[in-house]
Amino acid sequence: MPDPETLTANQKAVLTRLRVAGRAMSAYEILDLVRSDGLRAPAQVYRALEKLTAAGLVHRLESLNAFIACVHDHGSDAPPVHAVVFTICSGCGAVDELDLPTVTEALQGSLGQGGFKPGHMTVEVSGRCAGCAD
Repeated sequence: MPDPETLTANQKAVLTRLRVAGRAMSAYEILDLVRSDGLRAPAQVYRALEKLTAAGLVHRLESLNAFIACVHDHGSDAPPVHAVVFTICSGCGAVDELDLPTVTEALQGSLGQGGFKPGHMTVEVSGRCAGCAD
């Protein structure tokens, strides 16, 4: 993970808003929140999100077209390629990031049989959380 001191002001503003929100947000929702920090254009938010995603501080949820702050410290002792697993509640919209090393191992083993070498793996599982399943 990069040192937070090396982030630009725009990156810090976007990351802070995502962390405070504690939920997945679209780039335009983020833009509405960071206007007071001086970000005015969608391109500014997208550039910040691109850098934060590349740094592993933010994840993009493809199925929601949204972004969420990473809650795990994947640090230097994490495997070079690991699966990031998200559960997404279709009822309330809650998103949880799970650390499931066995999923990573299973995916790498299955993909490796065909000679494929993954660079990044994101698994999104939609369903209903315990609060909405009742």
